[in-house]
Amino acid sequence: MQTRPLGTTGIEVSRLCLGTMTFGEQNSEAEAHEQLDRAVSFGIDFIDTAEMYPVPPMGETQGRTEAYIGSWLRRRGVRDDVIIASKVTGPGVEHIRGGTRLSREQIHRAADASLKRLSSDYIDLYQLHWPERSTNFFGQLGYTHDEDDSSDDAIALEESLAAMQELVEAGKIRAVGLSNETPWGVMQALRLSETLGLARVASIQNPYSLLNRSFEVGLAEIAHREEVGLLAYSPLAFGVLSGKYLDGARPEGARLTLYERFQRYTGPQAEAAVRAYVEIARRHELDPAQMALAFVNSRSFLTSNIIAATCLDQLESNLASESLRLSSEVLDEIDAVHHRFTNPCP
Repeated sequence: MQTRPLGTTGIEVSRLCLGTMTFGEQNSEAEAHEQLDRAVSFGIDFIDTAEMYPVPPMGETQGRTEAYIGSWLRRRGVRDDVIIASKVTGPGVEHIRGGTRLSREQIHRAADASLKRLSSDYIDLYQLHWPERSTNFFGQLGYTHDEDDSSDDAIALEESLAAMQELVEAGKIRAVGLSNETPWGVMQALRLSETLGLARVASIQNPYSLLNRSFEVGLAEIAHREEVGLLAYSPLAFGVLSGKYLDGARPEGARLTLYERFQRYTGPQAEAAVRAYVEIARRHELDPAQMALAFVNSRSFLTSNIIAATCLDQLESNLASESLRLSSEVLDEIDAVHHRFTNPCP
């Protein structure tokens, strides 16, 4: 398993990261522990979660994912052998703390609750799940600036990052990360850390896949020049890039079969792009999902690729992408499809 540096923190993480947002909804505690055991035995030492998980987020299940990871850590006694990343929920989720905000008080409360669920004294990487301010994320395009934005009640990024610094000083977290952020947000966070002596942002967790390469515009340069690498989420676009949903198929138990709300990676353009990528894989005798993951693994701005699965067979397939190297011919064909269907699912 390759490892890569987590920003300038001195922490090294595995190139594949185990995503856990199905733990507590699609996966039982026993299944979660099986996945964690297999991932670690393969060489993964990086585990990503969030206080809001599992997804879809609901009040009755909120926090189960971290609790399942916590019970695994207690039983296996491996806390210092793994890197745990979690997130404090961005604004607007009413079933958490009566309405989530990225204020100093809420960030401290969120971190303490996550630590309790995780059965840990510290979180290695603590991330702001999405921005407090009004901006584009979760697939939104066409930014329109609100001239009154400076006078609204948004918590200032400075307050959020200062709270994170207090958590670092208290020994509750080791590093700070962003998620669903824009180039402006990353550079603003870096400026504040430098001018105010706050913990420097180590990573940015944003979507990245064959269907969404928008990170390459703006953020990729920042990742290289500022050493704030990508933690790529949804690298298989909710499984769409496996090809299993083509022609309207809805396999039993699959995510898009169970939850109609997840439409981010569907639509005519997405279907056409997926079909083209699947055809490339089949021409070259590759598994489509493994090819899609291997493409993400190959990116120079990547810190870690967050894979997820609902069964061990899926996990094994995803793990196999670690050793897959795509030929220049395959990469050229992928780029040709990308030029035809550019970011159909931002």
